Amino acid sequence: MAEAERIIGTPGTPDAARAEQERPGDDAASREGSGAEPAQTPSGPDERDAQAERPRGRRRIAVLFAVAGFAYALDLISKMIVVAKLEHHEPIEVIGDWLRFEAIRNAGAAFGFGEAFTVIFTVIAAAVIVVIVRLARKLYSLPWAIALGLLLGGALGNLTDRIFRSPGVFKGAVVDFIAPKHFAVFNLADSAIVCGGILIVLLSFKGLDPDGTVHKD
Repeated sequence: MAEAERIIGTPGTPDAARAEQERPGDDAASREGSGAEPAQTPSGPDERDAQAERPRGRRRIAVLFAVAGFAYALDLISKMIVVAKLEHHEPIEVIGDWLRFEAIRNAGAAFGFGEAFTVIFTVIAAAVIVVIVRLARKLYSLPWAIALGLLLGGALGNLTDRIFRSPGVFKGAVVDFIAPKHFAVFNLADSAIVCGGILIVLLSFKGLDPDGTVHKD
C-alpha cells in the first residue's frame, strides 16, 4: 500500500507544497542567469550631501576666477593706458595735491618697498598664485572666493609686469601711478591685494573657513 502511494502520489497534495521543496537558491541562480540586476541600496545621507555640495563648490570656484579675471583686466588695462598716455609726461592732478596720477616704475614690492629684492618678490607672487589655485578645490565660501579672487588677480597683475617689462624676465619693474599725498605710489593690483588681505583677516576673525564651516575658539 505504501509502495502504491509512493508511485501514484498522495491524493490532495497541492502543487504549491511540492514547489516549496525546491532549493531556495534556484531563484537567485535564475536571476543571475537572466542578467537581471539586484536592487541597489539607496545612497546614504553623507553621499547625497556630497553630491549637493559639488555644484555649490564649482560656483564658488567660478566666482573666484571671475573676480580674479576682472581685477587682472582692470590692472592690465590701466597700466597700458598709463604707459601710453602718462609716462614721461607731467602728473595729472585728480584732487588737487591730495591725489594725482603719476607714472613711475617700481622694482620693489607693493608701495615701493624692498627694491633690492625684485626676484624674491617675483617668486613669492608665483607661490601665492599656486597656493590659491590649490586651495580653490576645497572652496565652498562665497566671501572667501571673493577675497582669494582679489589676491589672485592682484598677484597676476604685478607678476605680469615682473615677467614682461624691462629690465628683464623676473626682474621687471611694476607700473605704479596712483599717488596720494604723503603716501607711496601704487596701482590697482596693489589695491586688490590689500582689499583681499583685509577681507581674509575679517573672515578669520569671524571664524569662517574657506570650506564654509564656522569655528569658534
